[in-house]
Amino acid sequence: MSSNAAVQPGANPLGYEKIGKLLLAFAPPSIIAMLVGAIYNVVDQIFIGNIIGELGNAATNVAYPLTTTCVALGLLFGVGAASAFNIKQGQGDKEQAPYYMGNSLVMFMIAGTILLIITEIFLGPMLMLMGSSENILPYAKDYVRVVAIGFPFSIVMVGGGHLLRADGRPGLTMVCSLTGAILNVGLDALFMYGFGWGIKGAAWATIIGQIISAFMVFFFMSRCKTTEIRLKHLLPVPRIFLKSMALGAGPGANQFAMIITQVALNNSLRSYGAASIYGEDIPLAAAGVVLKVCGIFASLIIGLAQSQQPILSFNYGAGNYRRVKEAYYRVLIVAFVISIISFFVYQVFPDRILALFGSGSDLYLEFGCMFFRRYLFMSCLFFIQLISSNGFTAIGKPIMGVFLSLTRQVIFFLPLLFTLPLFLGIGGITNAQPMADIISISITVILVIREGRKPEFRNEKGVFKSIFVKEKADA
Repeated sequence: MSSNAAVQPGANPLGYEKIGKLLLAFAPPSIIAMLVGAIYNVVDQIFIGNIIGELGNAATNVAYPLTTTCVALGLLFGVGAASAFNIKQGQGDKEQAPYYMGNSLVMFMIAGTILLIITEIFLGPMLMLMGSSENILPYAKDYVRVVAIGFPFSIVMVGGGHLLRADGRPGLTMVCSLTGAILNVGLDALFMYGFGWGIKGAAWATIIGQIISAFMVFFFMSRCKTTEIRLKHLLPVPRIFLKSMALGAGPGANQFAMIITQVALNNSLRSYGAASIYGEDIPLAAAGVVLKVCGIFASLIIGLAQSQQPILSFNYGAGNYRRVKEAYYRVLIVAFVISIISFFVYQVFPDRILALFGSGSDLYLEFGCMFFRRYLFMSCLFFIQLISSNGFTAIGKPIMGVFLSLTRQVIFFLPLLFTLPLFLGIGGITNAQPMADIISISITVILVIREGRKPEFRNEKGVFKSIFVKEKADA
């Protein structure tokens, strides 16, 4: 559809602008916002791995579920409040709308403070529950005891980004996140190399970056573009924050499910590692590196998936089903290219990637390379599940989207994680994820094909092929 053809005055560009141009506008901010969180974890891991070694890598892996908990709480309150705020604005209810913004900012701090207190009181048992061995425990305690101070600010950083987008300022989300990330990198080098603070230095660098980002969020939220947040809007109102939690339950639940998966994986690696030639600590250390590196790849795909959401939602609601299919296909094509490159890197250069995170024993390198190649073997295709689960949510089918999100990490992975090692030992753990991927991808393809056969989509044929024809014509 031409951008100039029969465009009504005041029409929304989502309905007429070229899909490629729209994706170029939406994708970079979304991808960068997702990447920042992954970069935080990877930078810490690189410095810790090179200075502390294998046990340091294992310690941050054990602490990873707590980081994910902050993300889950940020999404629970942030996504829900942003959605409720926009809904109220759309309804013209300017009196109620700012309460969702104000209440969410307070709930970020309350939830983070509660998590901080619980972590500090029960730190030892929590770390053992999350898979720590006796050798790893001192490093994990040193790291988490400091990182926990930043939990409230970490939640503000995650959830506040959604509030800024809801206020029509997505660029500020990038500014806040990138400022914290860049500061974290500089302080990691200063504290760990310059001051010799070891793993505690990485923790202090992380929380200082998070605190600065959080204060930037507070500053920008005090100068909202579309509303005004006053003191009365900060007073917690149960009806307000409960509705925010209800609307944010989907993305929050996905993150909480990941926490369960991480804890189960760590404990399995420790248990079956102890019965293998690798011991308790090597599998945890290697897996920590692999999961953090995979986080960068996943951030790219999830950022792409999120960039299609407003395009799919608007055009599905407007009955422009051809544009829905075109946007979905274009995102799939880009995701496929990224996935193939990632797959090649994981399979060919796992030893070089591990070397970035410090040296290790021969057994560490052996297990790390095996874990990279097996655990991420389906990285060339699991983008289909990520893109499609977001797509179903975008067209008003959130139950289908949540179901697909859970298939990979929970519904199929956990049973395989618990059963395969009984027959294959620690090798069964490395095979659990690709097997779960194969099943979840197959189900995703079936559901997408079934959706595509519905009358509204069945009548729009040849969209995939026309993407390449249009690109030629436009050139």
